Amino acid sequence: MIFLKLKHRFTSQFTRNIGWLGIAELVNRIFRLSTTVTLARLFAPHDYGLVAIIYTVHGFADVFSLRAGIGAKIIQAEERQLELVCQTAYWLNWLLCIALVIIQCILAYPIALFYEERELIFPICVLSLMYLMFPVFMVQSALVQRENRLKIIALCAATQSIISNLIIICLALLGFGVWAIVWAMILSTPVWIFITYRNHSWRPPKAFTLQQWQDITSFGSSMLGIELLDKIRLNLDYLIVGRFLSVEALGVYFFAFSAGLGISQNIINAMISALFPYLCEVRENVKQLRERYFSSLKTTVIIIAPLVLLQSSLAPLYVPIVFGSKWNSAIPILIIICLSAIPLAFTLATYQLLNAIGKIKLTLQWNVIYTIIFASALLLAVRWGVVSVAITVLICQMLTLLFSYLAVQTSLKH
Repeated sequence: MIFLKLKHRFTSQFTRNIGWLGIAELVNRIFRLSTTVTLARLFAPHDYGLVAIIYTVHGFADVFSLRAGIGAKIIQAEERQLELVCQTAYWLNWLLCIALVIIQCILAYPIALFYEERELIFPICVLSLMYLMFPVFMVQSALVQRENRLKIIALCAATQSIISNLIIICLALLGFGVWAIVWAMILSTPVWIFITYRNHSWRPPKAFTLQQWQDITSFGSSMLGIELLDKIRLNLDYLIVGRFLSVEALGVYFFAFSAGLGISQNIINAMISALFPYLCEVRENVKQLRERYFSSLKTTVIIIAPLVLLQSSLAPLYVPIVFGSKWNSAIPILIIICLSAIPLAFTLATYQLLNAIGKIKLTLQWNVIYTIIFASALLLAVRWGVVSVAITVLICQMLTLLFSYLAVQTSLKH
């Protein structure tokens, strides 16, 4: 009986999808590990701090492209409205991404002044060019996910990871510094255009149209709020540490995140990406939705929990050997941050369930409340250093388990 249950769980469509995405993340982690080791050997904590700022700026700007919201609307759209939604989404993507390029370039100088690092101005401006590539493949990517062909998404992610990490390593060895990160992000993005065009027949409309744009932006705006608050929380500790302590302290903190949570978070993201279309297929059937959600959650925990516990327990051994003894001060932070991946998996799964059944406003309301609590706690914790900040992140992540429990119980009632 137990064998049959395990066989069913690991041969479901959800598991096959996360299998493809998991392979992509494995490839990503192998190459990312090489990159992390290279940068850890070549970069000082100050350099790592600059990289953290660049990634933070990109993370915030990426939210305003509405990729998640518009893509989710395409996945969720009724078949009779799909073509119109895709056409409107295509032109919305162009308008939003062009605006992003302009806004990011305008904000580059104030951001550099905020951190007192003027050398960030040009990298931030140049990085904005990658948004001009997003509209070319975003609709095809969403349609592939709608059709549950996530092996195509996995192929895109794996190929981009290989190219990006190779570029980072080569340019870092040549002494490009933070520019190695910027050029890698720009030059690896066309991979998505090439692969999605070869694997989906949808092509951009010749005529400009924004029909039913209100429906798309209404859905997307709620997703925008959720994504924006999520990005604020994911990067708020970076902003606070970098501003109230130092860029060097931010470098140590960011290294701990990259070497610690990076592995678990990538696997969680792969599973969550597979979960949304999997739940959308049965959102009208509460019984099937309940079965799929809990089965998927159990699979996620079975994979994530042992990995997190193993990684956190071995951190004192592998950090000095792999990355060098200069990063020993990051070990306590790395261990604490690793443990926060377990409650994070529950929270993200809950968000996908609520989004699939159209309860986006509930997700947004909780995110507003949680972000206020999270920001207040971090501003208090930063007085005692980066380890205190890491402990606060873990405690706040544990707090979200209460919301997950109540939201799931309410949403899956018969």
